[in-house]
Amino acid sequence: MPAPPPGPGVAPPFAAPPTEGGRTRLWLGLGVGALAVLLCCGGGGAAVVGLAVSNVRAVGEQGRAVTDDYYQALVTREWSKAYDQLCDDARRRESRPEFEQRVATEPQISGYRVGDVDTTTLTVPVDVTLAGGRREAQTVTLAPDRQTGGMEVCGVS
Repeated sequence: MPAPPPGPGVAPPFAAPPTEGGRTRLWLGLGVGALAVLLCCGGGGAAVVGLAVSNVRAVGEQGRAVTDDYYQALVTREWSKAYDQLCDDARRRESRPEFEQRVATEPQISGYRVGDVDTTTLTVPVDVTLAGGRREAQTVTLAPDRQTGGMEVCGVS
């Protein structure tokens, strides 16, 4: 007759050996970890690049818009509106009445074409057509407004 089974609390004399192959689990874990690191770093890098590209586009759009508003005010002879597009430094150099008097005596602008903003120098080329038909190339210098973060016209040459 066989021996009766052991009672509760009896431990086998040794632990059972693992049944898997030696290093399969280790390499699988390392592969999953490397993939996770790659996704995190790659996603962060893509976010930084995306942020930089969108910032450059925003500066370009704002620069073109403020330059267009400035020249549109000059074409329609709304000197006060044009003055409102100027940066603080330009306003310190020239008061509103001085600005209005100066631009009223300059040759009238009848048309213009705004070029692309150079985001490194914050300048915008503008092809200007004067009232007599003469054409002139001007360069607008922009500056960021410290209060609003938008762009402002800081000089024309």
